[in-house]
Amino acid sequence: MQVEQSTGFEDLIQKLRLDFHSHFEGNPRFFRAPGRVNLIGEHTDYNEGLVMPAAIGFDTWVAAAPSDAAELAVCSAQQRAKATFPAAETNPRRRGDWTDYVRGVQVQLERAGIRSRGVNMLVDGHVPIGAGLSSSAAIEVATAVALLDVAGSELDSVAIARLCQRAENEFVGARCGIMDQFTSLHGQRGRAILLDCRSLEYRPLPLPNGVKLVICNTMVRHSLAAGEYNARRAECEACVRELSAIDSGIRALRDVSEDELPGVAEKVPEPLMRRLRHVVTENARVLRAGKALESGDMKGLGEFMYESHVSLRDDYQVSCRELDLMVELADGIPGVIGARMTGGGFGGCTINLVERNAVDGFVEEVSKGYQEKMSITPEIYVTEANDGAARVG
Repeated sequence: MQVEQSTGFEDLIQKLRLDFHSHFEGNPRFFRAPGRVNLIGEHTDYNEGLVMPAAIGFDTWVAAAPSDAAELAVCSAQQRAKATFPAAETNPRRRGDWTDYVRGVQVQLERAGIRSRGVNMLVDGHVPIGAGLSSSAAIEVATAVALLDVAGSELDSVAIARLCQRAENEFVGARCGIMDQFTSLHGQRGRAILLDCRSLEYRPLPLPNGVKLVICNTMVRHSLAAGEYNARRAECEACVRELSAIDSGIRALRDVSEDELPGVAEKVPEPLMRRLRHVVTENARVLRAGKALESGDMKGLGEFMYESHVSLRDDYQVSCRELDLMVELADGIPGVIGARMTGGGFGGCTINLVERNAVDGFVEEVSKGYQEKMSITPEIYVTEANDGAARVG
């Protein structure tokens, strides 16, 4: 378990301690897990492809302490209501609220042979919800590291990421890939990570000191988002079935290369061909973007980001007018390196790489332009790449 100093967190920890003691007895320990933003490599993770995420400076915190009761008691600093769950239950059921992420992790730990003792837990979320910044992964990972610590057990970070992914897939019912949970655990300050979602091999990539991650929240989440996300996954799976009948070596769309795309064009019907083209070219863009970062070619990195957005808009068809406008507004502002939608799509956020001395002007210009065109005031988050999950103090 990574343990980091509490320097800079003292006021927050003191507030968490007071909130915890307003609900529970005991002497809690404190844990944090960050959200993430994806610089490039969208909708490739569940196709066993390549991604380039970074953990961000927005965390979910957990204060946890053992209790004498044979149950997990949990409450939220934002919602205050308390929920309790048996330490072991033969047929756990979803509640349909935020506690499912906590309960799902507890269930997966039990299935892995790690039995929770009685635990009291306060959750305090600081990752914007519904913005595509992985607030769900942050609560899952923070819960996992807290419950493991209280139980006196250890798992390696990859095992924790897989366990949290299973919690979301099997208990919550969201068919996410592993990128979010992996990044929340493996993030590094000042670095993005280039992750192979099949092998889970990764390498850190340095981000320039003079560049900020600026995340623009459109403040919209279109109602078809969840259904279309699942539809895209189903289309990718259908495409794999078509291709594997021709070539048994194709297990996922990542097994098709750019050079092979022309040869399969007539063998896959629309819209499956568009989905395939996005995934294949996006994987290639991630590799090129990684080389650009390592060589300091920020202009090249920005061009790959814009190309990614066009592919998501036209081939994968998961953008929307609000996201497109955000990217259009960013393009051409002095100091902007690159911009694209990030996350599942149909609303949520764009990620922008902006030179530090240009951030204030960028925020002002994008906010003004978006409000004039959409009559919506956006939220804009300025952050940097952050470290992954840890016990604090």
